[in-house]
Amino acid sequence: MAISSSQPSRFLSLFTILVLCFSLCVAEIRFSEIRSDDRSIIPFDEFGFTHTGRLELNVSHISLSNPNPELDLSQVGFFLSTRDSWIHVLQQIQDLDITCALQSDLVKVVYTFDRLKGAKSFDSMFPENEANQFTLVFANCLQQLQISMDVRSAMYNLDGKSGRRDYLSAGVTILPRVYFLFFLVYFCLAGLWIYVLYKKRLTVFRIHFFMLAVVILKALNLLCEAEDKSYIKRTGSAHGWDVLFYIFSFLKGITLFTLIVLIGTGWSFLKPYLQDKEKKVLMIVIPLQVVANIAQVVIDETGPYAQDWITWKQVFLLVDVVCCCAVLFPIVWSIKNLREAARTDGKAAVNLMKLTLFRQYYIVVICYIYFTRVVVYALVTITSYRYLWTSVVAGELATLAFYVFTGYKFRPEAHNPYFVIDDEEEEAAAEALKLEDEFEL
Repeated sequence: MAISSSQPSRFLSLFTILVLCFSLCVAEIRFSEIRSDDRSIIPFDEFGFTHTGRLELNVSHISLSNPNPELDLSQVGFFLSTRDSWIHVLQQIQDLDITCALQSDLVKVVYTFDRLKGAKSFDSMFPENEANQFTLVFANCLQQLQISMDVRSAMYNLDGKSGRRDYLSAGVTILPRVYFLFFLVYFCLAGLWIYVLYKKRLTVFRIHFFMLAVVILKALNLLCEAEDKSYIKRTGSAHGWDVLFYIFSFLKGITLFTLIVLIGTGWSFLKPYLQDKEKKVLMIVIPLQVVANIAQVVIDETGPYAQDWITWKQVFLLVDVVCCCAVLFPIVWSIKNLREAARTDGKAAVNLMKLTLFRQYYIVVICYIYFTRVVVYALVTITSYRYLWTSVVAGELATLAFYVFTGYKFRPEAHNPYFVIDDEEEEAAAEALKLEDEFEL
């Protein structure tokens, strides 16, 4: 029996989630194992083709739970579809114009199982000359038919001049150069920070060395990512470099969140220790980051064909958001403590300047989190597949701006303007505190 008309809404929801959750398409050569799966739709990889696109599909060890020769196996097979086409296909099914997605003239059928003729494997080379972004999908329109198979899929574009294979999607093929360029920027930034620490070595705190470590880890992460994407571009496989990329991503993520917590609590600037509640934030954020990194590895290694892929993706996004929100609490606590201290210890001007600094940092952290977690993902969904690299550039520029702002505001200074005051300034600050409204989130 084919897909019923009551199912399109479920398929539309599934495909919509996939569209929103897909990050930048890398589409390395994928090896997928399907075991006793009765799903009607199994999405594989998404890829941006040029006019010289190719799909290599190698399927082996095919096994059907019901090998009845009377089954209409033309309703089981692989096809390519764009996002817009899939919505219209669902409408066709709902209007009963067709009973299976493979029957639609809006999709590009790659292979249907009625061509097997009893074979247990097949190899298919499908040329794709339409420049667009397609998703490789497996459809099983027969109810209660479970399928097992091993799938090797490879999507690539051929270079017009050399004829070499490019396994990176059309919209992200320049990412190796983008990541390497940002690596050079952070490398220069680390060198500049080392120079500043040397020149101001008498006023350097431990936090400044920690900031240097964060910048170096970010640079190494970008270098590994550049080489990782370059290796995928040439070979379709990321094995080897992806391990280093995951390691540096893990270290960079933990150190960045730790740095935000330490600066937000005034560690090394206002006090040489962390309070118990601030330590608890670190104890929460760091394990959550570990979970987030494990989830990311699982997502990258399995791909969207896995039954729990969407769940893992949602867990990863949720954990990431929780970590981002958790690091804001220490900053809020520090701001409130400074306000209370400014009213009681007679150092109104000093604490007002500290309060101003930490308020600015709080706002910048919020803007950084909002831009990199919301705006960048929005760019991925609304940008044409040809320009998906722009969302990477936007996210990296925002991160670079955040690093530069943090380094500039909390740089080592012999005569820090936030602490050098006179009596008139203190009196003016005391009056300002009386007139200032209570700080609110």
